[in-house]
Amino acid sequence: MAIRTILRYPDKRLRVKAETVTAVDDAVRALCEDMAETMYAAPGVGLAAPQIGVALKIFVIDVASGSDDPSELRYFINPEITRRVGEVVWEEGCLSFPGIHEEIDRAEQVTVRALGLDGQPFELDADGLLAIAIQHEYDHLDGTLMVDRVSLLKRRMIDREMKKRALQDARP
Repeated sequence: MAIRTILRYPDKRLRVKAETVTAVDDAVRALCEDMAETMYAAPGVGLAAPQIGVALKIFVIDVASGSDDPSELRYFINPEITRRVGEVVWEEGCLSFPGIHEEIDRAEQVTVRALGLDGQPFELDADGLLAIAIQHEYDHLDGTLMVDRVSLLKRRMIDREMKKRALQDARP
């Protein structure tokens, strides 16, 4: 297992649409394990493969509320949201936008169908933070970012802030 570098906005690779995983093999399982380790190290509750520069339809989520709680780590390979119910506004952050938090409109409940780490299909009904995390990470697979779901004014402010940080990070 290895901790991967998380891409930060405005990196153009975050806009790439992910491709379907053709087989859940050892390479995909190793990638999933790296993603989980990277997510925990960040720390975050979710991470999509495009956020580490891998354009595959994979994300990992663990919404356990604290370090004393048992892990709720879940792997989603080739996920598809099949149902969205209700509306909720949730304050979200993103590992590709460190320090930025915005209120985002989401479905209150979702049903997702995906493959697990064992390559077997499963279906999951989710609400609360898990539903929000699923929708957030699912967006990454389409190249949709948190900044795309806020007003134009907030988008411009976030864009300016993140580009400023990128310039500062690039300086020796």
